[in-house]
Amino acid sequence: MKINKVAVIGAGTMGAGIAGQVANAGVEVWLLDLPSDDNPNALAERGLERLRDPDAPGLMSKEAESFIHVGNTRDNFDELASCDWIAEAVVERLDIKKDLYRRLDATCHKEAIITSNTSTIPIKLLVEDMPPAFRKRFAITHFFNPVRFMRLLELVRGEDTDPAVMDILDRFCEERLGKGVVPCLDTPGFLGNRVGVFAIQCALHAAFELGLTPLEADALFGRPIGIPKTGVFGLYDLIGIDLMSDVVQSLVNILPENDAFHAEAAKIPLMTRMIENGQTGNKQGKGFYRDGENGREVLNLDNETYQSAPRLNLPLAEKAEKDGVKHLLDDDGLYGRFAWRVLSRTLSYAASLIPEVGDNPVGIDDAMKLGYNWVQGPMELIDEIGVDYFVSRLQQDGMPVPEFLAEARGSSFYRVHGDQLQSRIAGNHWRGIKHAEGIIRFSEKRLTVKPENSCEVASWYDLDGIAMVEFHSKANALDADSMAMLDDAISAVEQKGMRGLIVHNDAQHFSCGVNLQCVRDFFRNDDLDGLDQFLANFQNTVHRMANVDFPVVAAPVGLSIGGGFEVVLHAKQVICHANSVTGLVESLVGVVPGGGGCKETLYRWIELLQCGDEDIAKACWKAFMNLGYGKTATSPIIAKSQAMLRANDRFVINRDRILSEAIAAIENPSEQKAFDRPDLTLPGKPVFEEMCQWLADSRDKGIFMPHDVNVGSEMARIVTGGDVEPGTVWSEQDFYDAERRSFLSLVQTDATRERINTMLDNGSPVRN
Repeated sequence: MKINKVAVIGAGTMGAGIAGQVANAGVEVWLLDLPSDDNPNALAERGLERLRDPDAPGLMSKEAESFIHVGNTRDNFDELASCDWIAEAVVERLDIKKDLYRRLDATCHKEAIITSNTSTIPIKLLVEDMPPAFRKRFAITHFFNPVRFMRLLELVRGEDTDPAVMDILDRFCEERLGKGVVPCLDTPGFLGNRVGVFAIQCALHAAFELGLTPLEADALFGRPIGIPKTGVFGLYDLIGIDLMSDVVQSLVNILPENDAFHAEAAKIPLMTRMIENGQTGNKQGKGFYRDGENGREVLNLDNETYQSAPRLNLPLAEKAEKDGVKHLLDDDGLYGRFAWRVLSRTLSYAASLIPEVGDNPVGIDDAMKLGYNWVQGPMELIDEIGVDYFVSRLQQDGMPVPEFLAEARGSSFYRVHGDQLQSRIAGNHWRGIKHAEGIIRFSEKRLTVKPENSCEVASWYDLDGIAMVEFHSKANALDADSMAMLDDAISAVEQKGMRGLIVHNDAQHFSCGVNLQCVRDFFRNDDLDGLDQFLANFQNTVHRMANVDFPVVAAPVGLSIGGGFEVVLHAKQVICHANSVTGLVESLVGVVPGGGGCKETLYRWIELLQCGDEDIAKACWKAFMNLGYGKTATSPIIAKSQAMLRANDRFVINRDRILSEAIAAIENPSEQKAFDRPDLTLPGKPVFEEMCQWLADSRDKGIFMPHDVNVGSEMARIVTGGDVEPGTVWSEQDFYDAERRSFLSLVQTDATRERINTMLDNGSPVRN
């Protein structure tokens, strides 16, 4: 059976999110909730409105929204008769769910699949009163919030669920919805929340016990150990302190009495008072952090007042982020004790769950990487730390050593055997890691191949005759060495007759732009010639990549902004993730795109609008607006409408399939599109002056700050030719040169330097 029509019952945060992702896949979906008095569909409409939130859009485009029908469970229940999958996401009350299932059994066609999004009620209880035919087509599909962006789907089978039903759900959710499907046994909390919430609680209690500030705890329980920078207090604010407290209590209610989770679940009096005071996090504008009159503020845990929250730079944390988490554990001070307190308990807890939740570590590790955005899963972290070291320290502290962890002594949880990656399974055996056809994770592939060339910030690999460049600096920021590695890979393809080039990585983000610290070093050292040479080399490299005679594919995920997006812009084809965010954001830090981004934006608007010499001003204005506002596109569909992607570029909804799609595009290069960048006849001074006047008027209205006008004027100068006479002809190289001139001009101003300094030192640029 194919799933052609879906219904989601319950239009809360999770239900609306599920419906939104089904719509993103181009599948018709009904979103139903209880009827309201005045407007029967009010609850479902409210769910749809949440999907339109510009700060976290659940829909990829307006087109996706057209696949959603809103309704209510009184007037529209008969629509479920033609649905192939009905996902229940109603309140976590067993009686309400059972009543709904009886209605569904009487209404849905006999092959329709029914699932629940619950993570707290066992399947056995959910379907205990239902007939066998219903139990055969029932499962749990536990999505994570926000559904569009969180990759994990925990798929749970009941005792009576038909394996064919599980296969249909697995394929649909992986291929159409883009999820990383992790099969789970019907155990309390499944995998993601059981380990993830345990880790958060460990960090929370450790911070209070050891007297760390929220700033210190978040700086340590974040990127240094390979998890998101929100940390523990920031994550509590993001989720909601009250909601997170409810999640903890739900796990307390369902986990066995002897489970180690209970030791980390005690309520903290300060947080109880915060909930009573309405300090529940971001949704209320205040929690452990808040925005004050003079910037971000943090709660003092001792006197419960807010104070300034400057960006905290901890050398030990920076060292661990760069060179590995063991640098934290080797520290004898307070920060090392905090890290060990958190990791020793979290990682050993994860190991103790095997074989209860499954016989190998892959499911747990995938759940944490896909559901909590950890760079490595718990057992992968133990491998990095060293199994013997970890076990020895547990024993020194008198902590129990789980059996599965003890089995790995003298070895590891993962290994490469021949050219295959294997995982340890319970009983001291090994099993090869296999994925569905078409899924290639480079984070795994990298373990089985050696780089052809490598440096601290980038490497390139030979993937069976295809060169693949991977950036791997902090946030994958680009510097001279990054571009030298890309240039070396291009040369190797030419010299060795390889089939093509892919630029890709399996990190959270493709690249957040040029390394601003390098730019600051140039102007602090008064080395503008060096900065000009860096920009020229960057331009030469991307220009060379765009004009080689072999296929070139950029395969970005996450953020591709600033200089990172300039690399993407010069690929002959882009195959990106459906949630890729793209854009040239240099104006925010007071500079212009200097790696061909301004030039490419103009050419692409000319192509999209089909402008000739007589109406090129239309494209100039579009490019000017994109660049000046630092616009970003939150999906590839929006990116195409903003001339950020070309007609031959496409996206993949499951990021685990991007690399295989990129390889296929190299091997069958029919979609490759050559770069045709002819000389352009520019509108020159009249349009340039119109843009400058528009900037000045906007400043006078209070829309722009003074330096916004300076930066915008340079954008205008590049895309129009500036003071040149109308009809002046520029080549592609003229645009490259203009970008460098404007970049260097701006970086010499105090205002731009202030923006760069505040971005690097405080985490956000000043408005000046």
